[in-house]
Amino acid sequence: MKRHSNRLLPAFLWLLVILILWELISWYITEIAETQLAQSKLPYVHKVLSTLVTYSGTLVQEGIVTFGNAGLGFLLGASFGVLLAVLMSISKWAERIAFPYLIISQMIPVLGLAPIIYGIIHDQNLSRIVIAGYITFFPVSLNTLSGLRSTSQQSLELMHSYAAKSYQTYWKLKLPSALPNLFSGLKIAAPLSVTAAILVELMGTKHGIGVVILRNLYYGPSHTYMFWASVVASALLGIAGYGLVSLIERLCTPWQPAFQRKGDDHQ
Repeated sequence: MKRHSNRLLPAFLWLLVILILWELISWYITEIAETQLAQSKLPYVHKVLSTLVTYSGTLVQEGIVTFGNAGLGFLLGASFGVLLAVLMSISKWAERIAFPYLIISQMIPVLGLAPIIYGIIHDQNLSRIVIAGYITFFPVSLNTLSGLRSTSQQSLELMHSYAAKSYQTYWKLKLPSALPNLFSGLKIAAPLSVTAAILVELMGTKHGIGVVILRNLYYGPSHTYMFWASVVASALLGIAGYGLVSLIERLCTPWQPAFQRKGDDHQ
């Protein structure tokens, strides 16, 4: 427990320093700087946090919609990514066909793809799920494929010596050894899936944290703090997704060195 606290302390201190500097700069721009500079003032941190608490009910309600659609897309994209990675690891022929298209698919900017998907589907929830899945499958597929190929030759030879079938080798050796790489891809994709869902919401939906951001951006200076509070809420959604994947990783791969308990952890 002590080691875990020691890892978090530097990050907490850096965050505290950034927030203090932000507050000081906001005060300087608002109270001391010229009027022209003050018109584009940086919001006070304490007022953003106050707005976040005051409108927490609305932000939570809209955030659940965004997080739910992003989560469904994340699960679908991750499932497709893992299946594609397994298929490419089994068959070189499948890899030659799929891999170039896998790379090409990521050359299409999400900012340009989102309105196309939204215009074709005409369903706000399904559009968010599709874009979140699109964002997810590439890092998951690439990292899983790398993990499947990282299995040591000695371990493979040992499985062959036991006359293990191909599916047994995958299930008992290759897939477990690929889990750390898989979770690396999932941790990259989790916040991105939330961003993708919010991007679709900016195109025009009825509910979601992106709708709150767009609405308060449209109303201008009178809604500045609500705008910033909704941006912070969207960032928290991404952090929540990352944290959830990290927790599942800890439960599924307790053998990783980072998760091993040392004797001094209990001191």
